Amino acid sequence: MTPELRDHDQRNEEMCQEDRESKEGEAECPLVGTAGGCHTEVCEPSPGSGSADGCVCDPRAVLGHSDRQTWSSQMDFIMSCVGFAVGLGNVWRFPYLCYKNGGGVFLIPYVLMVFIGGIPVFFLEIALGQFMKQGGVSAWNIAPLFKGLGLASMVIVFFCNTYYIMILAWGLYFLVHSFTFHLPWASCSHEWNTPNCTLDFSRACSNHTFLTSSATLSSLLNISSLNTSGSCLEPEGMRSPVMEFWERKVLRLSSGLDEVGDINSHMVLCLLATWVIVYFCIWKGVKFTGKVVYFTALFPYLVLVVLFFHGVSLPGAVTGIVYYLKPDWSKLRDAQVWIDAATQIFYSYAIGLGALTALGSYNRFNNNCYQDAFVLALINSGTSVFAGFVVFSVLGFMAAEQGVDISKVAESGPGLAFIAYPKAVTLMPVPPLWAVLFFVMLLVLGLDSQFVGVEGFVTGLLDMLPPKSYFSSVRREVVVAVCCITCFFIDLSMVTEGGMYVFQLFDYYSASGITLLWQAFWECVVVAWVYGADRFMDDVASMIGYRPRPYMKWCWSYITPLVCMGVFLFHIVNYKRLVYKGVYVYPWWGEMLGWALALSSMLCIPLTILYKLLHCKGSLIERWQHLTTPIWGRHHLEFLSPETEVKLLHNKEASKNTLLFESVI
Repeated sequence: MTPELRDHDQRNEEMCQEDRESKEGEAECPLVGTAGGCHTEVCEPSPGSGSADGCVCDPRAVLGHSDRQTWSSQMDFIMSCVGFAVGLGNVWRFPYLCYKNGGGVFLIPYVLMVFIGGIPVFFLEIALGQFMKQGGVSAWNIAPLFKGLGLASMVIVFFCNTYYIMILAWGLYFLVHSFTFHLPWASCSHEWNTPNCTLDFSRACSNHTFLTSSATLSSLLNISSLNTSGSCLEPEGMRSPVMEFWERKVLRLSSGLDEVGDINSHMVLCLLATWVIVYFCIWKGVKFTGKVVYFTALFPYLVLVVLFFHGVSLPGAVTGIVYYLKPDWSKLRDAQVWIDAATQIFYSYAIGLGALTALGSYNRFNNNCYQDAFVLALINSGTSVFAGFVVFSVLGFMAAEQGVDISKVAESGPGLAFIAYPKAVTLMPVPPLWAVLFFVMLLVLGLDSQFVGVEGFVTGLLDMLPPKSYFSSVRREVVVAVCCITCFFIDLSMVTEGGMYVFQLFDYYSASGITLLWQAFWECVVVAWVYGADRFMDDVASMIGYRPRPYMKWCWSYITPLVCMGVFLFHIVNYKRLVYKGVYVYPWWGEMLGWALALSSMLCIPLTILYKLLHCKGSLIERWQHLTTPIWGRHHLEFLSPETEVKLLHNKEASKNTLLFESVI
């Protein structure tokens, strides 16, 4: 052992001894790197053990879970990532952004952001999970001081799991009502219709449109930037039957957030059904989930292909596709275009939620996650581009049938799923067939994103449980059930008459661009500057057999953090109050509630740093050194190369199960 390491061990021993004398277990000195550290999460002080630092550590607690599940095959992992990252945003958000921001020209900033923002962080999260063999929280034992990153991701993905499933509940409601000869939103002869309901689409439209400025594209589902007030008939006081079905039958919309109203019993049943489906998709772990995603990830592509060939055969489809791709080179000078491209990447790649880290943790240690990152990025972005052809071929047909410009019908977000497309299928031959196909695709497309998100949350939660505590003995099925039931009861607030306003609060704040960009910025900073970009590149090389290209290190260190912080500041400077339907402005207390949702994840990072620094003894430099020293796992002993000089130290006076892990890097 080198003199430097011996001195470091002696300091560790002195610091841990002081901690035991002042307050047992108070200090937080990571058990890593050297034999002398101790960590309150995994070590219990035992002065009589005879160890160098008086810590007797359970090998499973210190060295990680050796019985962690792995994917049955690597294709299970690919399908799970495809199912999670490729979701509703690819189908209903990207095509509209492409059309709005210069058509084919938008692909230039989009592709650039893929390579400098999307792929680097996507790869970082997967590689981190695979290397640490832990979920979204415990994976940050790579730099324990910044474990708040994992807690923040848990908060964000919990909020996403809570409100995202409402899209599936609405889709299921539409699907059930599609099994009929006459679609209920195709006519004005129902009890929920008003005298203002009309089918006269040929009436001349005013300049009103329900496309609003998307300068604040700040939500995962983009509903907050969507004006769903109705069709271009609205200024004349007329409303389409699909709009009345959506607002008066499905949502039963009240006048504001303060008017909660009654619970919609039919929506409660749809919500309960979706949560039951999610539960039984993930309750047995990744072995079972990995098989379910083969259907949930591939079936939407089959439906998209069918809808594409049907769409391009409709009159007006070519006009719609031209609108989608027609280049407007002047848009490249608009900063908003570049902001939209960067924001869309972070949304569609599901970055910052911790779920990708959880999925990567179930990989074999030697899996080529570097190659997987590029393959998954190609699939994700390729799906977005292809979905644009599907969407705009139908919107072109819809505009031709109504005799209006396509700009009057082009929408994004839930407005596309529950207003524009349902209206379009009423104009097609055999409307119920296409309605069933579309809503089945919508349901399956969102379902795999939902249950993989819940899987990521459950994985992080289980990894946080102390190994020998009562809670660690609870069966996985029970933990999953508790998570689903908790989210279900929160969701009841979104199936009331004022539920849409609650949903929009969650969507606009809890998983907004601000929170995701904040998360991605700190992930890059911690890995590149605290742990070390070169060091992490070496770790990746120990897994895949070679070092990734240097551009990945440059992105982690400089380019991606700058992009994240630039877009983050843009959102802060251009912040606008939350408005629904372009008319209803949220009350101040509603806005404060929204900011509480956003800050509940963002503040996890600085508060955790402050807490850990205050609860560790020694000078500030010594605290920093101890709290940024990684906590390795048992699997590192099996897979790391000999150059790392990993040693497993046996303590003679300790029990036979006591193992101290030392690395002399």
